Amino acid sequence: MDDGRRLTTRQVAERLGVKPETVYAYVSRGQLTSRRDPTGRGSTFDASEVDALVRRNGRGPSAGGEGLQRIRTGVTLIDTDRYYYRGVDATELARRLRYEEIADWLWTGTLRPGIRFTAPAEALAAARHAVAALPPYSGSTDRLRVAAIAAAVADPLRFDLSADAVRATARTLIPTLVDALPARGRPQGGDARLAGRLWPRLTEQPAGEAGVRALDMALSLLIDHDLAASTLAVRVAASARAHPYAVVSAGLGALDGPLHGAASGLAHRMLTEVLERGSAAAVVADHLRAGRPVPGLGHRLYPGRDPRAEALFGALSGLPGAGPVLAAAREVEATTARHVKLHANVDLALAVLSVTAGMPAEAGETVFAVARTAGWIAHALEEYAEQPLRMRPSGQYNGPRPPRDLP
Repeated sequence: MDDGRRLTTRQVAERLGVKPETVYAYVSRGQLTSRRDPTGRGSTFDASEVDALVRRNGRGPSAGGEGLQRIRTGVTLIDTDRYYYRGVDATELARRLRYEEIADWLWTGTLRPGIRFTAPAEALAAARHAVAALPPYSGSTDRLRVAAIAAAVADPLRFDLSADAVRATARTLIPTLVDALPARGRPQGGDARLAGRLWPRLTEQPAGEAGVRALDMALSLLIDHDLAASTLAVRVAASARAHPYAVVSAGLGALDGPLHGAASGLAHRMLTEVLERGSAAAVVADHLRAGRPVPGLGHRLYPGRDPRAEALFGALSGLPGAGPVLAAAREVEATTARHVKLHANVDLALAVLSVTAGMPAEAGETVFAVARTAGWIAHALEEYAEQPLRMRPSGQYNGPRPPRDLP
């Protein structure tokens, strides 16, 4: 392609093999940049930027590395506007089962009703001590990453990569990450569910059954989503035979980027502004005027509605005080639809939860990270069963040709 060319929306859609509305979902997610056509008859796109997206999506030539081109996985299937864990509708699982039950079933293939995850005393003490040493302005992902490293040091058997050992590690690591976070509110006595223990670390408001259930559903819906950036990082680490704690640390490192786990924080701030100003129109207009995508809308894997968002919205409808926040989210979606048809994604639904419950803007990122740990372990288990070091792509060198003089 000529890098100076501009493409129409239709041409971009044909090049990417998607519908025109999906092109604008890419714009919303910051993966493409649009410019109004001088004639005012639509938008145009830079050809080289589109070509780069084609290569990232695997439709164009690859730089090599068969392991990265073809990663077979039996964890999650995304099909049109639905997604499935091991062939079972993920939203139905989230409605019927608890997070721990789904995670353990994902690892073992056997459902154990009522299973609870417990943090070992020594690992938890080490994780809490390490987290407490961080500066007060540390982010949630910083705390989780430090807690994972401290828990690893406290486990002398962490290098046992047998499937049973990895599953046992996962059942203790996830609650260690949660229980190592500093408390904001008063824990509910006797609530051993992971969601019940996570809630007071996110907000001072009392949970109530509706709150815990909504948080549990959010965790369940976010367990896995195929080969997202953090999951790919996890599989690369597992391919090098890193232990489970290091594998999770690799995922947390990738999740720390603003285009992945932190997206719900932007939606949280937007909803807060909508509620303060009393109108979504002015807030959406500010984003569009500044050339920024409206947070919480569109997803490149779902041409229609994000099933995770719709399921979580349903659970949030029963949460006290959620009505105005849900209305604000729907108003943002409807207002933006006048410009481009984009649907709410799970980041917007997480923002409704965090705003309603008086959580900080980064709470959605915390929920995302804790939830996704279960999916990372499922992918690590798959990768440990593959040939080691298969995730080794070949670079496409474009530097100066040798030989050259010493600098």
